[in-house]
Amino acid sequence: MKTLIGGAIAATLGLIGIAVWFQPLMNLLAATIPPVLLIGGCLALYLGFDELKDSWKKDEEGASDAEPGKE
Repeated sequence: MKTLIGGAIAATLGLIGIAVWFQPLMNLLAATIPPVLLIGGCLALYLGFDELKDSWKKDEEGASDAEPGKE
């Protein structure tokens, strides 16, 4: 019961805070979303390139292990 009341109070204060400080919240979001997207995109590029290099190594190992004349 205490958790329910505490949650209701926190949600109410959060809603009031968003209403009062809506413009600063939007400024904060506008300032943080582009760098987060940039960092996430760079991480995805790095991981994708690393996966591509692994698949190239696997292809090279598979080609060198094959017996001549057989596929």
